Amino acid sequence: MTSFHVAEEPIKKVAVFGGTHGNELTGVFLVKHWLEDGAEIQRAGLEVKPFISNPRAVKKCSRYIDCDLNRVFDIENLGKNRSEDLPYEVRRAQEINHLFGPKDSEDAYDVIFDLHNTTSNMGCTLILEDSKSDFLIQMFHYIKTSLAPLPCYVYLIEHHSLKYATTRSIAKYPVGIEVGPQPQGVLRADILDQMRKMIKHALDFIQHFNEGKAFPPCAIEVYKIMEKVDYPRNESGDIAACIHPHLQDQDWKPLTPGAPVFLTFDGKTIPLDEGCTVYPVFVNEAAYYEKKEAFAKTTKITLNAGSICSSLH
Repeated sequence: MTSFHVAEEPIKKVAVFGGTHGNELTGVFLVKHWLEDGAEIQRAGLEVKPFISNPRAVKKCSRYIDCDLNRVFDIENLGKNRSEDLPYEVRRAQEINHLFGPKDSEDAYDVIFDLHNTTSNMGCTLILEDSKSDFLIQMFHYIKTSLAPLPCYVYLIEHHSLKYATTRSIAKYPVGIEVGPQPQGVLRADILDQMRKMIKHALDFIQHFNEGKAFPPCAIEVYKIMEKVDYPRNESGDIAACIHPHLQDQDWKPLTPGAPVFLTFDGKTIPLDEGCTVYPVFVNEAAYYEKKEAFAKTTKITLNAGSICSSLH
């Protein structure tokens, strides 16, 4: 008889966040649609709550009002005394933590899907925060398999010094969904369709799990963040080069030592100063200019998950 790593209990509470960044419109419009008619995201025995996470930014069609909502869900910000002097997104984070958390508690939502767009050519991307979660690795494997032959990439943001404190991190199982390329403040039908399918497959997986379906051991290929790379800058701190045409739109593609990375404004090529092949992601992302990030270097690894099934079956 096959033995299984049994989850403690079925998934009960799921949220789908749109508008964490108010100018990333796929999640905004999908969540607004599901707030009016949520039939397609409902599953038997499961509470699925669509939610606009940054309504002021959505109204302005801007990334944020005072600061990035997707970076302030740390214990320090969530624990600050509430006052009008706090940045809007910190106050909003406290409200979201109250509604869907508290973070790191048994009462927190089981799963939060946080819907994002990128201007980078990243296609369908799942963002993983925990490389040891059999449940999430199994879910991502299911989504990737269901989407095939459409590629779906997994970006692992575990890092010893890079801390994100994401909006979704208050859930027991946080899931970032990133689909691009799509300009800020623009809606594209193909991108919307891809994100919609990712949510459908994710919810189908949860339903199968809750109904007692056993998922055998699996493995997925993921791209683990190594470091973020800034643009070359002059003595004044201004950008002195742009992404090289050979790197533009080449997210997830191998970048070999010595390959062109930047092109200065006087036509000089700056190559990759790295002793091994890396895989770039978020190449030339519009929102990351303010974060001084031209792209992130990743390394490709394989994650394995043990078999899982619901404890009620």
